Amino acid sequence: MCGVCRITPSWRRSKPVSASTSGKVIPIVALPLAADDGELVSLYAAQKKIYPRSVQGLFARWRWAMVLLTQLVFYGLPWLQYGQRQAVLFDLGARRFYLFKLVLYPQDFIYLTGLLVVSALSLFLFTAVAGRLWCGFACPQTVYSEIFMWIERHIEGDRAARMRLDGGPLSVRKLARKWAKHTVWMLLALWTGFSFVSYFTPARELLQESLQWHFGSWEVFWGVFYSVATYGNAGFMREQVCKYMCPYARFQSAMFDKDTLIVSYDTARGDPRGSRSRKADPAALGLGDCVDCTLCVQVCPTGIDIRQGLQYECIGCAACVDVCDGVMDKMGYARGLVRFATQNGIAGRWTARQMLRRVLRPRVLIYTLVLWTLGLGLMVSLALRTPLKVDVVRDRAALSRIVSGGQLENVYRLQLMNATEMPQHYLLTAHGLPGLTLDAEPLVEVGAVQSRWVAVRLHIPYASASPGSYPVVFDIQSADGVSRVSEKSMFFVPR
Repeated sequence: MCGVCRITPSWRRSKPVSASTSGKVIPIVALPLAADDGELVSLYAAQKKIYPRSVQGLFARWRWAMVLLTQLVFYGLPWLQYGQRQAVLFDLGARRFYLFKLVLYPQDFIYLTGLLVVSALSLFLFTAVAGRLWCGFACPQTVYSEIFMWIERHIEGDRAARMRLDGGPLSVRKLARKWAKHTVWMLLALWTGFSFVSYFTPARELLQESLQWHFGSWEVFWGVFYSVATYGNAGFMREQVCKYMCPYARFQSAMFDKDTLIVSYDTARGDPRGSRSRKADPAALGLGDCVDCTLCVQVCPTGIDIRQGLQYECIGCAACVDVCDGVMDKMGYARGLVRFATQNGIAGRWTARQMLRRVLRPRVLIYTLVLWTLGLGLMVSLALRTPLKVDVVRDRAALSRIVSGGQLENVYRLQLMNATEMPQHYLLTAHGLPGLTLDAEPLVEVGAVQSRWVAVRLHIPYASASPGSYPVVFDIQSADGVSRVSEKSMFFVPR
């Protein structure tokens, strides 16, 4: 009887009993007794489908502006050319990462770390100022859900039409609309998966391979995976991702305080709620400004009632703000019954200016200062970055050996990585021990955006140094003098 139980109109609880198993007493709580009418009630409430109503207004326009901006970047970047290559390309096979003019190697991972830190601090800053702005306006889950719902509305109709269609009997019209909707959804999801893979395989090359049905195994896997994830998350799961899967909804409360701007319902102004005609005086009826139309609930993509107060499901999209302002305009009341406000501001009846002044509190200023410092440091580091990377690896076959001429030799392998898109010539030198000489090519050529391993031998006169390990420095300089890198290693003198 897991998940369902039989109940009576008047509940009767049975007393706990116990069972003995191997000398251990295990308490058992009996389920309620069965009712005479045999009614079955599930212990788990079924998830009700949410039918968000379309809304227009200031924040709806901002939301669609962010949808257009983010998708223009996501779908457009793979087709943007820079010289003879794709402008943004993460070539995992060659271990090259192209960002317009920049060519990065795995050794430049520190820049990715800096970007992630800046992104995290930006998220903290925006959340401290105005709550879940990222979730409501720029999160991929929100963006794609908005696109999929737009398609759904244009094929099946607005909220009432979709509810009638889903609740009605199976018919040719219903099948045709459902088929059309899912076909468009799947085409968009496939294009999204294709665009995602285009960041790792050049888009033009990938399109040509797709038209000829020549696919790489990893390209097929990730393209299908991203397509299915987009189709499932934006088409079916939607608010479930925000409510149950996204960790941000759970720890956002740690970043909120009573001076954070959040979507709020003004209880003192709106309650008591009740319907009335436009000409009626709410004060004479003993009512607040809320006409209890429930439109704020109908437009909410997560299905919550903002009048219940702050809830973790609220993504801060402000759809309820737009629709409530429209109702206030029709009723002839002042806007702002539902608005972005702080808890302190609503409690103290502060003006918008007073709330905004308090938003610039020490916590926000510290976030801003740290964010600007890290951001500027990251940009300066990228601007001053040397387009040459060098790795030094000792020869493990022999730590040290005596060669002709009475010289003591250590062998190294240098990997020279040219991060420019022009062939370069590099001059190798070494210093650190008396009489140290370098035996290698005097000038090493490395192709554009290529790497090359070079064998290097260091010699010192035999018995010129006592046994032990000594630091030596390799200097690598481009022929034009623009790039110069110094790398340390150790010279081993045996006993």
